[in-house]
Amino acid sequence: MKYVPRFKEKYLKEVAPALMEQFQYDSVMEIPRLVKICLNQGVGAATQDKKLIDNAVAEMSLIAGQKAVAVKAKRSVSNFKLREGMPIGVRATLRNDQMYEFLDRLVTVALPRVRDFRGINDKSFDGKGNYSMGITEHIIFPEIDLDKVSRITGMDITFVTTAKTDAEALALLRLLGLPFRNQQRS
Repeated sequence: MKYVPRFKEKYLKEVAPALMEQFQYDSVMEIPRLVKICLNQGVGAATQDKKLIDNAVAEMSLIAGQKAVAVKAKRSVSNFKLREGMPIGVRATLRNDQMYEFLDRLVTVALPRVRDFRGINDKSFDGKGNYSMGITEHIIFPEIDLDKVSRITGMDITFVTTAKTDAEALALLRLLGLPFRNQQRS
């Protein structure tokens, strides 16, 4: 028997039928689904210290469960001592099983570890069914060893969906288990 991530199974058995009922789709192909999760971390101080990018790549790779890549600056900015081609950030794009595994860890382990957590903002949609959120401390992920962290950094997480509207995307992400601040609004 092939291994199926818990949240993928949840999507197939619970979320998709609930969305089909809620939005009255004609075809199962219209049901919104999660396409990918993009993790992004800017490392502005990397212009002074090159080792920060290596540390960020290693930590992001641990969090994502796959190799992260360094992002290079597209243009030079003299005020920031930034030259074109300098590594300035780290990113990873998760799809399929790794995406669902990351979502599982984010919802069940990482977000509950945030201090004074009251839910994530439900207004960060882009109008086309994609959702972005920021995390201020990457140490909420259990893969990160606190003793080896030199500096605490934040990251951006973007959920890319096939939803046509923000309401459909909100319903999809809420049913997948993302703890939005205003639970009653749908």
